[in-house]
Amino acid sequence: MATNKAVKLDESTYERLKTLGESRQRTPHWLMREAIKQFLEREEAAESRRKDTLERIARFEETGESIPFETVDAWLATWGSENEAKCPPSAV
Repeated sequence: MATNKAVKLDESTYERLKTLGESRQRTPHWLMREAIKQFLEREEAAESRRKDTLERIARFEETGESIPFETVDAWLATWGSENEAKCPPSAV
């Protein structure tokens, strides 16, 4: 169930929303909902990557396990080629 929430916008921003909405045959309300949805998806993905990175750093600090630069460099060199290699095991 959806509930109403208020968003205060300056007149210039609201006019821009109306203009864009008219060109896209959408309401300003639809544009705001879509913008918020996309923002949340993007920020939640960024937060997930941040947490994953912090977990990897903590695991490295705990174990000292790492992958030599040469191994990573060789793996990256295969990207986009017909012989693209799989990620080195301990990088997963």
